Order: sequence, then structure tokens, then C-alpha cells
Amino acid sequence: MKNIVLILNIVVSLIIIGLILMQGKGAGLGSAWGGAGEMFQTRRGVEKIVLKATIAVVVIFFAISVYNLFLK
Repeated sequence: MKNIVLILNIVVSLIIIGLILMQGKGAGLGSAWGGAGEMFQTRRGVEKIVLKATIAVVVIFFAISVYNLFLK
């Protein structure tokens, strides 16, 4: 059982990586600290769906990780 949960955790982590990579609109890391000087824009359409999916998958990853922690 522990192996199945571990494999599931790995698969979910790969999905998180993919979703995070889909969010990057080509902006450099410097813009994360205000280096680009662009105006803030709200997320719309697919960007909003990907953001919500990322949050949901991260919560699932956290739940699986906690479950795996207490699994004997």
C-alpha cells in the first residue's frame, strides 16, 4: 500500500510541475520582484483555469503526503 501511495505522490508531483510550467508566460525571474515594471493584470480564461487546477493539485499532493507520513 505504501508503494502505491508513493507512486501516486510522484505522479501528482509531475502534474504540479507541468501545471506550473504552463503558467510561465515567458516572463523572467526578475519580474517576480518587480524588475519588469509591468502593471498587474487579472488572470482570465485558460490562465485562471490552470491556476485553480494548480491549487487543487497542490492540495491533493499535500493530503497524499500527510497520509503517506502516517501510513505504516
